[in-house]
Amino acid sequence: MKIVFLDRKTIGDDLDYSLFSEMGEVESYDFSMPEEIPERVKDADVIVINMVPVNEYTIHTAKNLKLVCVAATGTDNLDKEYLERKKIAWRNVAGYSSDSVAQHTFAMLLYLMEHLRFYDDYVREGHYIGDYTFDHMSTGFHRIAGATWGIIGLGAIGRRVADIARAFGADVIYCSVSGAAPQEGYRQVDFAALLEESDIISVHVPLNTYSAGLLNAEAFGRMKPGAVFLNLSRGAVVVEEALVDALNTGRIAAAGLDVIVEEPMSAFSPLLGVKDKNRLLITPHIAWASVETRTDLIHMVAGQIREFYASLACQ
Repeated sequence: MKIVFLDRKTIGDDLDYSLFSEMGEVESYDFSMPEEIPERVKDADVIVINMVPVNEYTIHTAKNLKLVCVAATGTDNLDKEYLERKKIAWRNVAGYSSDSVAQHTFAMLLYLMEHLRFYDDYVREGHYIGDYTFDHMSTGFHRIAGATWGIIGLGAIGRRVADIARAFGADVIYCSVSGAAPQEGYRQVDFAALLEESDIISVHVPLNTYSAGLLNAEAFGRMKPGAVFLNLSRGAVVVEEALVDALNTGRIAAAGLDVIVEEPMSAFSPLLGVKDKNRLLITPHIAWASVETRTDLIHMVAGQIREFYASLACQ
């Protein structure tokens, strides 16, 4: 078989990909623009992607293609109807990044909630040298213990965040924007109640018709003035202009984003309009990307390819 990686750079160059070579011929590209894909996939049996679009325009030349492997959980870049018509199977990888994303959720929260940038700069810039007292409390912070943590989307990542938040002493509530049935052991509330009651809000939902533009001006208007908002799902869940306004007017205290609408960031991003830069932390879509998680990911993708071809052999 021929396996083609179309955007391997997004998974990382620091991993061992030899397990794919054991299965057949491997061709790898760091990145692929949509117009480059038809030529690159024309004789592929399997393509492995992360973020590139898979649709009629990009893969219409792929006469041998049997399987599309998404090295991620989200599949909004796949035209599933087209794949079904062409009888091309697809696989994604779920659950592999839960620990890594949950860890990054807390890293972002603690950075913002405890004003770590301010205190780090305070010491680095020499202000602590010869200070009047041993501590410095001009910028106060709050405990997670006793706070209400609202989780939007209680999938594998949301549950992991919920369990860790409970260990910190938070009161955890959640909502399902798709109307899923309540999950045993977790307190479900409606979306409006979550916004109004939560001191901390984190988002862990897929991008779909239920979640696109969910966090808009009305939603931010319902939040507490001291709320810390975290988005670790997809950028388009948030109306960025509304978030900027909420931060600039003090409607909410702070926001942490690992995902934004346009990635990489545009020079014209609305997010650059936040006046107090300490209120906003943006990381470049890295919550999922610990070395261990990415290693697990490629082993899972390789396993899916093996299983798929084993199932064909049994038919």
